[in-house]
Amino acid sequence: MDQRIINLFDEYTHKPLKREDFLAKLTKLAGGTAAAMAILPMLEGKYAFANQVSEQDEDLTMEDISYASKNCTMKGYLVMPKNAKGKLGAVLVVHENRGLTPHIKDVTRRIAKAGFIALGIDALSPFGGTPANEDEGRAMFPKLDPAQNIENIKSGLDYLRGLKNSNKKTGCVGFCWGGAIANAMAVSDPLLNAAVPYYGRQAAAVDVPKIKAKLMLQYAGMDERVNEGIPAYEAALKENKIDYKLYIYEGAQHAFNNDSSPARYNAEVAKLAWDRTIGFFKEELK
Repeated sequence: MDQRIINLFDEYTHKPLKREDFLAKLTKLAGGTAAAMAILPMLEGKYAFANQVSEQDEDLTMEDISYASKNCTMKGYLVMPKNAKGKLGAVLVVHENRGLTPHIKDVTRRIAKAGFIALGIDALSPFGGTPANEDEGRAMFPKLDPAQNIENIKSGLDYLRGLKNSNKKTGCVGFCWGGAIANAMAVSDPLLNAAVPYYGRQAAAVDVPKIKAKLMLQYAGMDERVNEGIPAYEAALKENKIDYKLYIYEGAQHAFNNDSSPARYNAEVAKLAWDRTIGFFKEELK
């Protein structure tokens, strides 16, 4: 697909660009309305075709949960291995700037399938939770109070540590907006053991000395918007002797892990990054 179309969709989902303006620009780039409408499903989520772990998987328990945090009642999607022996490490899953979508719930199930307690947290809980309409969901993110949002996400890690079958070791994985939050969790939670930000904004260099967790940083080679912050972040990590691994997947697009978005999904890169992620959690959380 024309890289200009990928960049336009990135602008639409992150600026954000009004939908009518996005569609007008897409129509112009595609060469007509019919072509634009054919391309649109390749850009937007098609969740029904992207479940890697079934909601009926007999090896897992799944439930929608809520719990009290300092600021509000938080919601989430809790998934656990059904017949695990002993206590387990736990992973907090932080979504993109669309909220707790079916895709992120599937990612949460994938982590549980690998042998961890997994919680897909809903950052839009202060507004009642993620709406069905993604445009409505994206519009809510700028309304989140930044400081309270960090407290709310961190409460998910505290919740996981408090579960009776948790070994108290916690990891955090996040994608896009959630990738930035995964970096922020590494800064704000000294008990966090491991963080894996996927194509997320980096923590400020001044905050890097606060990081106690080990990091695995996953970036897409074509993601110029996010990648411009890598050099300063890596320099600060080195200066402060933070344990980290950095992977930049050349040719991959932002959101390469999102298999519900065919235009940007990269199956080969997604598998490699995912295998590295699970291996990292197995090293740090067992």
